Amino acid sequence: MKKVLIITGPGGDAQGWGNLEVTEELCHSLNSAGKSAEIVYVDKKEELLKAIEKKSYDIIWSALYHVSEKEDIVGMCVDDDSWVADIFDAKGLPYVGPDAETMKRLIRKDQSHRVMYSRGVTVPYFYVVEKGGELPEVKYPAFVKPSCESRSVGISDDSVVNTKAELKERVNYVLYTLEQPALIEEYLPGPEYTVLMLANGKSQELLPGLITIDASYYKKYPILRSDLRGGLVKIKKPESRIDEANDLARQAVAALNCLDHVRVDMRVGADGRLKVIEVNGIPGLKPAKSWSPQIYNLYHASGKGPMEDYRALVHRIVDSALERYGLN
Repeated sequence: MKKVLIITGPGGDAQGWGNLEVTEELCHSLNSAGKSAEIVYVDKKEELLKAIEKKSYDIIWSALYHVSEKEDIVGMCVDDDSWVADIFDAKGLPYVGPDAETMKRLIRKDQSHRVMYSRGVTVPYFYVVEKGGELPEVKYPAFVKPSCESRSVGISDDSVVNTKAELKERVNYVLYTLEQPALIEEYLPGPEYTVLMLANGKSQELLPGLITIDASYYKKYPILRSDLRGGLVKIKKPESRIDEANDLARQAVAALNCLDHVRVDMRVGADGRLKVIEVNGIPGLKPAKSWSPQIYNLYHASGKGPMEDYRALVHRIVDSALERYGLN
Protein backbone atom coordinates (compact mmCIF):
# COMPACT_ATOMS: atom_id res chain seq x y z
CA MET A 1 0.00 0.00 0.00
CA LYS A 2 1.54 3.29 -1.12
CA LYS A 3 1.74 6.08 1.44
CA VAL A 4 0.97 9.65 0.35
CA LEU A 5 2.02 12.62 2.47
CA ILE A 6 -0.32 15.52 1.70
CA ILE A 7 1.05 19.01 2.39
CA THR A 8 -1.19 22.02 2.84
CA GLY A 9 -1.37 25.19 4.92
CA PRO A 10 -3.05 28.60 5.14
CA GLY A 11 -2.38 29.14 1.44
CA GLY A 12 -3.91 25.85 0.32
CA ASP A 13 -7.02 27.45 -1.15
CA ALA A 14 -5.34 30.44 -2.82
CA GLN A 15 -2.34 28.50 -4.10
CA GLY A 16 -3.61 25.02 -4.66
CA TRP A 17 -6.49 22.61 -4.96
CA GLY A 18 -8.67 24.04 -2.15
CA ASN A 19 -9.11 24.67 1.57
CA LEU A 20 -8.64 22.17 4.38
CA GLU A 21 -12.10 20.69 3.84
CA VAL A 22 -11.22 19.93 0.21
CA THR A 23 -7.88 18.49 1.32
CA GLU A 24 -9.64 16.20 3.78
CA GLU A 25 -11.94 14.97 1.01
CA LEU A 26 -8.93 14.35 -1.23
CA CYS A 27 -7.21 12.45 1.60
CA HIS A 28 -10.34 10.38 2.25
CA SER A 29 -10.58 9.53 -1.45
CA LEU A 30 -7.01 8.23 -1.47
CA ASN A 31 -7.54 6.25 1.74
CA SER A 32 -10.73 4.67 0.44
CA ALA A 33 -9.12 2.74 -2.38
CA GLY A 34 -5.75 1.17 -1.82
CA LYS A 35 -3.52 3.99 -0.59
CA SER A 36 -2.63 5.41 2.81
CA ALA A 37 -2.74 9.20 2.93
CA GLU A 38 -1.96 11.65 5.74
CA ILE A 39 -2.31 15.45 5.88
CA VAL A 40 0.34 17.75 7.30
CA TYR A 41 -0.67 21.40 7.80
CA VAL A 42 2.26 23.84 7.72
CA ASP A 43 2.54 27.62 7.88
CA LYS A 44 6.29 27.77 8.47
CA LYS A 45 9.15 26.25 6.52
CA GLU A 46 10.47 24.57 9.67
CA GLU A 47 7.20 22.65 10.04
CA LEU A 48 7.50 21.39 6.47
CA LEU A 49 11.11 20.31 7.00
CA LYS A 50 10.17 18.45 10.18
CA ALA A 51 7.28 16.67 8.47
CA ILE A 52 9.26 15.41 5.50
CA GLU A 53 12.04 14.25 7.82
CA LYS A 54 9.90 12.48 10.43
CA LYS A 55 6.92 11.11 8.49
CA SER A 56 6.79 7.83 6.59
CA TYR A 57 5.67 8.06 2.96
CA ASP A 58 6.33 6.92 -0.59
CA ILE A 59 5.42 10.17 -2.31
CA ILE A 60 4.44 13.74 -1.40
CA TRP A 61 1.55 15.77 -2.82
CA SER A 62 1.56 19.48 -2.00
CA ALA A 63 -1.19 22.07 -2.35
CA LEU A 64 1.44 24.81 -1.92
CA TYR A 65 3.84 26.48 -4.31
CA HIS A 66 5.58 28.09 -1.36
CA VAL A 67 5.11 28.13 2.40
CA SER A 68 3.09 31.19 3.37
CA GLU A 69 0.80 32.45 6.11
CA LYS A 70 -1.36 34.27 3.54
CA GLU A 71 -4.80 32.74 3.09
CA ASP A 72 -6.41 34.93 0.45
CA ILE A 73 -3.72 35.39 -2.20
CA VAL A 74 -0.75 33.48 -3.57
CA GLY A 75 1.49 36.54 -3.36
CA MET A 76 5.21 36.66 -3.96
CA CYS A 77 7.52 34.21 -2.25
CA VAL A 78 9.71 36.53 -0.17
CA ASP A 79 11.94 33.68 1.03
CA ASP A 80 13.53 31.81 -1.85
CA ASP A 81 14.14 28.85 0.48
CA SER A 82 10.39 28.42 1.00
CA TRP A 83 9.60 27.09 -2.47
CA VAL A 84 8.18 23.67 -1.71
CA ALA A 85 9.37 21.87 -4.86
CA ASP A 86 12.87 23.34 -4.35
CA ILE A 87 12.98 21.68 -0.93
CA PHE A 88 11.82 18.37 -2.35
CA ASP A 89 14.29 18.51 -5.25
CA ALA A 90 17.19 19.36 -2.95
CA LYS A 91 16.43 16.30 -0.81
CA GLY A 92 15.70 14.01 -3.76
CA LEU A 93 12.14 13.32 -2.62
CA PRO A 94 9.44 12.01 -4.97
CA TYR A 95 6.41 14.27 -5.34
CA VAL A 96 3.36 14.85 -7.50
CA GLY A 97 3.49 17.58 -10.11
CA PRO A 98 6.06 19.62 -12.06
CA ASP A 99 9.58 20.24 -10.82
CA ALA A 100 10.70 23.38 -9.01
CA GLU A 101 11.85 25.27 -12.11
CA THR A 102 8.51 24.70 -13.82
CA MET A 103 6.45 25.52 -10.72
CA LYS A 104 8.20 28.87 -10.34
CA ARG A 105 7.52 29.69 -13.97
CA LEU A 106 3.88 28.69 -13.71
CA ILE A 107 3.16 30.91 -10.73
CA ARG A 108 4.93 33.83 -12.44
CA LYS A 109 2.69 34.15 -15.48
CA ASP A 110 5.06 36.58 -17.20
CA GLN A 111 7.81 33.97 -17.00
CA SER A 112 5.62 31.16 -18.35
CA HIS A 113 4.43 33.48 -21.14
CA ARG A 114 8.04 34.22 -22.01
CA VAL A 115 8.99 30.54 -22.16
CA MET A 116 5.94 29.62 -24.24
CA TYR A 117 6.49 32.53 -26.63
CA SER A 118 10.11 31.50 -27.14
CA ARG A 119 8.95 27.97 -28.04
CA GLY A 120 6.35 29.15 -30.55
CA VAL A 121 3.28 28.67 -28.35
CA THR A 122 0.56 31.22 -29.10
CA VAL A 123 0.09 33.64 -26.19
CA PRO A 124 -1.36 37.16 -26.00
CA TYR A 125 1.08 40.03 -26.37
CA PHE A 126 2.28 40.88 -22.88
CA TYR A 127 4.32 43.26 -20.78
CA VAL A 128 5.29 43.01 -17.13
CA VAL A 129 5.62 46.11 -14.95
CA GLU A 130 7.50 46.04 -11.64
CA LYS A 131 7.47 48.79 -9.02
CA GLY A 132 9.25 51.81 -10.44
CA GLY A 133 8.88 50.56 -14.01
CA GLU A 134 7.62 52.55 -16.97
CA LEU A 135 4.21 51.93 -18.50
CA PRO A 136 4.50 50.44 -21.99
CA GLU A 137 2.69 51.70 -25.06
CA VAL A 138 -0.13 49.22 -25.63
CA LYS A 139 -3.02 48.68 -28.00
CA TYR A 140 -6.37 49.28 -26.29
CA PRO A 141 -8.38 47.67 -24.91
CA ALA A 142 -5.74 45.91 -22.82
CA PHE A 143 -6.05 43.56 -19.86
CA VAL A 144 -4.22 44.00 -16.54
CA LYS A 145 -3.87 41.22 -13.99
CA PRO A 146 -1.59 40.18 -11.14
CA SER A 147 1.33 38.09 -12.28
CA CYS A 148 1.23 35.56 -9.45
CA GLU A 149 -2.41 34.77 -8.69
CA SER A 150 -4.97 32.11 -9.59
CA ARG A 151 -8.76 31.73 -9.16
CA SER A 152 -9.30 35.11 -10.88
CA VAL A 153 -7.93 36.97 -7.84
CA GLY A 154 -7.56 40.64 -8.76
CA ILE A 155 -9.80 40.33 -11.83
CA SER A 156 -12.77 42.69 -12.27
CA ASP A 157 -14.26 44.82 -15.03
CA ASP A 158 -11.59 47.39 -14.11
CA SER A 159 -9.01 44.90 -15.40
CA VAL A 160 -10.02 45.88 -18.94
CA VAL A 161 -8.47 49.28 -19.63
CA ASN A 162 -9.09 51.64 -22.53
CA THR A 163 -6.85 54.63 -21.79
CA LYS A 164 -3.39 55.26 -20.39
CA ALA A 165 -4.97 56.73 -17.23
CA GLU A 166 -6.97 53.54 -16.67
CA LEU A 167 -3.87 51.47 -17.39
CA LYS A 168 -1.84 53.37 -14.79
CA GLU A 169 -4.57 53.06 -12.16
CA ARG A 170 -4.96 49.31 -12.62
CA VAL A 171 -1.23 48.64 -12.74
CA ASN A 172 -0.82 50.56 -9.47
CA TYR A 173 -3.62 48.49 -7.90
CA VAL A 174 -1.72 45.30 -8.70
CA LEU A 175 1.65 46.71 -7.66
CA TYR A 176 0.64 48.31 -4.38
CA THR A 177 -2.53 46.54 -3.23
CA LEU A 178 -1.69 43.00 -4.32
CA GLU A 179 2.05 43.70 -3.96
CA GLN A 180 3.29 41.90 -7.05
CA PRO A 181 4.24 42.65 -10.65
CA ALA A 182 1.44 43.65 -13.01
CA LEU A 183 0.99 41.66 -16.19
CA ILE A 184 -0.47 43.63 -19.11
CA GLU A 185 -1.92 41.51 -21.89
CA GLU A 186 -3.85 41.81 -25.10
CA TYR A 187 -7.56 41.78 -24.25
CA LEU A 188 -9.11 38.56 -25.57
CA PRO A 189 -12.87 39.02 -26.07
CA GLY A 190 -13.77 35.52 -27.26
CA PRO A 191 -14.81 32.26 -25.57
CA GLU A 192 -12.59 30.65 -22.95
CA TYR A 193 -11.42 27.05 -23.10
CA THR A 194 -9.49 24.96 -20.62
CA VAL A 195 -7.65 21.70 -21.25
CA LEU A 196 -6.98 19.22 -18.46
CA MET A 197 -3.67 17.37 -18.78
CA LEU A 198 -3.35 14.08 -16.96
CA ALA A 199 -0.37 11.69 -16.76
CA ASN A 200 2.84 11.67 -18.77
CA GLY A 201 4.49 10.30 -21.88
CA LYS A 202 2.41 7.77 -23.81
CA SER A 203 -0.17 7.79 -21.00
CA GLN A 204 -0.74 11.55 -21.26
CA GLU A 205 -4.35 12.54 -21.84
CA LEU A 206 -5.67 15.96 -22.87
CA LEU A 207 -9.33 16.67 -22.10
CA PRO A 208 -10.74 19.97 -23.43
CA GLY A 209 -13.59 21.91 -21.89
CA LEU A 210 -15.50 25.06 -22.83
CA ILE A 211 -16.09 27.55 -20.01
CA THR A 212 -19.74 28.52 -19.76
CA ILE A 213 -21.58 31.03 -17.62
CA ASP A 214 -25.00 32.62 -17.83
CA ALA A 215 -24.48 35.92 -19.67
CA SER A 216 -26.69 37.71 -17.14
CA TYR A 217 -23.86 37.42 -14.60
CA TYR A 218 -21.51 39.48 -16.72
CA LYS A 219 -21.27 43.22 -16.29
CA LYS A 220 -19.48 45.34 -18.89
CA TYR A 221 -17.13 42.64 -20.16
CA PRO A 222 -17.46 38.83 -20.61
CA ILE A 223 -14.59 38.02 -18.28
CA LEU A 224 -14.26 35.63 -15.35
CA ARG A 225 -14.26 38.08 -12.47
CA SER A 226 -13.20 36.86 -9.04
CA ASP A 227 -16.80 37.01 -7.80
CA LEU A 228 -17.95 34.53 -10.46
CA ARG A 229 -15.85 31.58 -9.27
CA GLY A 230 -18.22 30.25 -6.58
CA GLY A 231 -19.93 27.55 -8.62
CA LEU A 232 -21.44 29.83 -11.28
CA VAL A 233 -18.95 28.71 -13.91
CA LYS A 234 -19.67 25.40 -15.63
CA ILE A 235 -17.71 23.28 -18.08
CA LYS A 236 -19.07 21.46 -21.11
CA LYS A 237 -17.52 19.50 -23.94
CA PRO A 238 -16.65 21.89 -26.76
CA GLU A 239 -18.28 21.40 -30.13
CA SER A 240 -15.58 23.24 -32.05
CA ARG A 241 -11.86 24.06 -31.79
CA ILE A 242 -11.22 20.70 -30.09
CA ASP A 243 -8.09 19.85 -32.07
CA GLU A 244 -6.86 23.45 -31.89
CA ALA A 245 -7.26 23.53 -28.10
CA ASN A 246 -5.58 20.16 -27.61
CA ASP A 247 -2.69 21.01 -29.93
CA LEU A 248 -2.11 24.32 -28.16
CA ALA A 249 -2.25 22.64 -24.75
CA ARG A 250 0.16 19.94 -25.90
CA GLN A 251 2.63 22.59 -27.05
CA ALA A 252 2.28 24.54 -23.79
CA VAL A 253 2.84 21.62 -21.43
CA ALA A 254 5.80 20.41 -23.49
CA ALA A 255 7.39 23.88 -23.51
CA LEU A 256 7.01 24.19 -19.73
CA ASN A 257 7.81 20.55 -18.85
CA CYS A 258 4.52 19.96 -17.03
CA LEU A 259 3.89 16.67 -15.23
CA ASP A 260 1.03 14.59 -13.79
CA HIS A 261 -1.80 17.11 -13.53
CA VAL A 262 -1.98 20.66 -14.86
CA ARG A 263 -4.66 22.71 -16.60
CA VAL A 264 -4.11 24.97 -19.60
CA ASP A 265 -6.46 27.96 -19.86
CA MET A 266 -6.86 29.72 -23.20
CA ARG A 267 -9.11 32.27 -24.82
CA VAL A 268 -10.02 33.38 -28.34
CA GLY A 269 -8.56 36.74 -29.38
CA ALA A 270 -10.03 39.42 -31.61
CA ASP A 271 -8.05 37.82 -34.45
CA GLY A 272 -9.94 34.53 -33.99
CA ARG A 273 -6.96 32.59 -32.62
CA LEU A 274 -6.82 30.66 -29.36
CA LYS A 275 -4.08 31.94 -27.05
CA VAL A 276 -2.82 30.50 -23.77
CA ILE A 277 -3.50 32.81 -20.83
CA GLU A 278 -2.34 30.55 -18.00
CA VAL A 279 -1.04 27.09 -17.12
CA ASN A 280 -2.19 26.14 -13.63
CA GLY A 281 0.37 23.94 -11.87
CA ILE A 282 -1.90 22.99 -8.94
CA PRO A 283 -5.45 22.94 -10.34
CA GLY A 284 -8.44 23.03 -8.01
CA LEU A 285 -9.79 19.68 -6.80
CA LYS A 286 -13.00 20.61 -5.05
CA PRO A 287 -15.39 17.72 -5.79
CA ALA A 288 -17.98 18.56 -8.47
CA LYS A 289 -17.17 22.29 -8.49
CA SER A 290 -13.52 22.60 -9.53
CA TRP A 291 -12.77 22.48 -13.23
CA SER A 292 -10.57 19.36 -13.20
CA PRO A 293 -13.27 17.11 -11.63
CA GLN A 294 -15.90 18.62 -13.92
CA ILE A 295 -13.84 17.89 -17.02
CA TYR A 296 -12.85 14.41 -15.87
CA ASN A 297 -16.49 13.57 -15.27
CA LEU A 298 -17.39 14.68 -18.81
CA TYR A 299 -15.02 12.15 -20.33
CA HIS A 300 -14.74 9.38 -17.74
CA ALA A 301 -18.09 9.15 -15.98
CA SER A 302 -18.35 5.69 -14.46
CA GLY A 303 -22.07 5.75 -13.85
CA LYS A 304 -21.38 5.19 -10.15
CA GLY A 305 -21.73 8.86 -9.19
CA PRO A 306 -19.50 11.95 -9.17
CA MET A 307 -17.63 11.01 -5.98
CA GLU A 308 -16.55 7.68 -7.45
CA ASP A 309 -15.27 9.56 -10.50
CA TYR A 310 -13.52 12.05 -8.20
CA ARG A 311 -11.73 9.20 -6.42
CA ALA A 312 -10.64 7.81 -9.78
CA LEU A 313 -9.23 11.20 -10.75
CA VAL A 314 -7.12 11.75 -7.63
CA HIS A 315 -5.78 8.18 -7.76
CA ARG A 316 -4.85 8.62 -11.39
CA ILE A 317 -2.91 11.80 -10.58
CA VAL A 318 -0.93 10.09 -7.82
CA ASP A 319 -0.41 6.93 -9.87
CA SER A 320 1.07 8.94 -12.74
CA ALA A 321 3.67 10.38 -10.37
CA LEU A 322 4.39 7.00 -8.79
CA GLU A 323 4.98 5.59 -12.27
CA ARG A 324 7.41 8.41 -13.13
CA TYR A 325 9.51 7.52 -10.11
CA GLY A 326 9.28 3.78 -10.73
CA LEU A 327 7.31 3.32 -7.52
CA ASN A 328 4.42 1.34 -8.98
